[in-house]
Parts: sequence; C-alpha cells; structure tokens
Amino acid sequence: MIQCYDTKIRDVAVHFVGNKSNDAIVRCSKSLLTTNEDIDYVLTDYFLKPFLKTEEQYQFFHDTNLKYNEVLNYVSEVFDNPESLLQQSINLARHLYEQSAHPKIKGGEFYTVYFKDCIIDGETADAVGLFKSENKDTFLKVFPQGEGFEIESEKGININKLDKGCLIFNTERENGYIVAVVDNTNKGVEAQYWTDDFLNIRQRKDEYYNTQNLLSLCKNFVRNELPQQFDVSKADQIDLLNRSVQFFREKDNFNLSEFASEVIAQPDVIEKFNQYKSSYAQEYEVDFADNFTISDSAVKKQARVLKSVIKLDKNVHIYIHGNREVVEQGEDGKGKYYKIYYKEEF
Repeated sequence: MIQCYDTKIRDVAVHFVGNKSNDAIVRCSKSLLTTNEDIDYVLTDYFLKPFLKTEEQYQFFHDTNLKYNEVLNYVSEVFDNPESLLQQSINLARHLYEQSAHPKIKGGEFYTVYFKDCIIDGETADAVGLFKSENKDTFLKVFPQGEGFEIESEKGININKLDKGCLIFNTERENGYIVAVVDNTNKGVEAQYWTDDFLNIRQRKDEYYNTQNLLSLCKNFVRNELPQQFDVSKADQIDLLNRSVQFFREKDNFNLSEFASEVIAQPDVIEKFNQYKSSYAQEYEVDFADNFTISDSAVKKQARVLKSVIKLDKNVHIYIHGNREVVEQGEDGKGKYYKIYYKEEF
C-alpha cells in the first residue's frame, strides 16, 4: 500500500516527447521546473493520487541481465545523486522517444519528479516518479471586464486525469526496486510501449501476485477445464468458485494441500486440478507458490469478477452466493428447471 501524508516534491524536470514515427521531436529543458508551495501541492495530488488505490507492484526486468535495464540505471543515478535529476531526466526522455514508434502514440509532456518521504508497505522511502500527459482538455476562464464578464477557452491538462505514471521507490534495488504503474490511455498493442518497451517491468512476486494468480487459476479451471473432464452443472461450478473464495477470505495463509482437501475434495478432481496448474503455469509463464500469505485486497478484486450467476434463456438469472444444497436441478415434461429452497423472503 502507498501512502503520501508527508510526501514533498524536491525537484521536477519536464520535457516534451513526440512520436518518433511521425518525425516529431524531443524538446528538452535546460533547467528544472520552477514551482512554489501552491503548485507543489497541486502537482503532488495530480501525480500521486492515482497510486493510492494501487495494490499491484512491479519490478524492473531485463531478459539478459537486470543491469542492462535503462530506466533502472538512470533512476539509480538520481537516487545516488539527486542533483543529477535534470541530466538523467533528459536521458529518460530520449529513451522514451526511442520507444514511441507506434503511430497511435501521442506526444506529450514528460515529467521526472523526485519525491521525499513516501510510504510503501509501511516503510518510508524516497521515490522517483515518471509521468506523461498525452491528452488536453478544454477549460473555460471567466473573468470580470468593465461592468460585465468575459469568457475564454484554453487547452490544458486536467489534474484529475493522469494519463501515464510510474513510481519507483528507493528500496530493493538489487531486485529491480518496487515499482507502481498507472496507464489510463492506451489499452491496445500501443500500450505496451510504456510498461514493456520503456520501463521493461514485470509483476513483483509478492502475496498479491500469488493470491491473484491462484484465484485466476481456480476460475479458469472451474469454467474451462472442469466441464470438459467431468459432468458438472453450472450450479456445481459456481459452488466450487464460491467455496474457493470463501477459503481465501477465511484463511491468513494459503496451503495447496489444505485447499485441495477442503475445497476440491474429490481425488480425481484434485489430480486434474494439479495437472491443469502445471500446464497453465507453462502456457501463461506464471509461478505458483504452494504456500504463501493471502492478500485481502487481491481476494476482494478477484471476487468481483467471479460471477455467481446462472443465466437461463434471455431474461432469467439465478444468483448463488451461499449453500449449494438449497438448489436442485432437474427436467420434466415442461422442460429443464431449477428448484430453490429458502427459509425467509425479504
């Protein structure tokens, strides 16, 4: 979790990075941005607010060796010598420009910011922020003129909409730092230029990573693999998903053997689950830990996408959140049916 109660901006450098494929340019400033206390307050809120709800954490990566990651090296220079922020921000801007070759990438202002006293997972650490504003909004300016008022429109940056951002915390350098990322603009192939081409990061293998991936595995196994291997109803699938989520909600620590015996229960299904886990890990390049601390925030996020609903025909939905035993499925002369038992009606 990221907290910014006492965070202060030390320095800010801003440059313009265009789209290389459109023959746009990199326009680098020769000095740091001059600000005041009021502007610092606005910038701190603009840059950091989107990260306060971010739970996923990343780290820098390189296929050959971590020491070849450009952003890691430039940021490390800033942490070692904060006075070098301007020069390293120019290096970062030029590196970003080289990765901005997709025709859909918009040019925009690129900021490098040194933050003092951020809090990450309860520990205080300085941080370097990298941000890019790609979209401009229209603002109206109304002002008194004589005995009336005048109105003008201006293009500017909406401080409530950060387009792209990255926070690098000065901790765990040997593992590629702890990194948080925001990208609210690109969702297609062009989105990869920020996270993959420019930053070159991968998700950090922490409790959030382990919890998220194990629940995703359960979801895919129940929805895709289980119906192919066994004769199971939709109600049975939903029941297994509900019991999986309940297991994660009630436990502080995950143990694969315990999960298999308490939730999956049937030996032949457990065997198929373990086989599916191995093939899933290989296909999606995911590492599964057999024992780990459960992340409550990851459980809450995953639970929202595990829909406990049976859709019948076009207009009938049955939501199952609790006891599977109160739902019966059958078929008679009128067709297929579900029978539901209950104690109270609300």
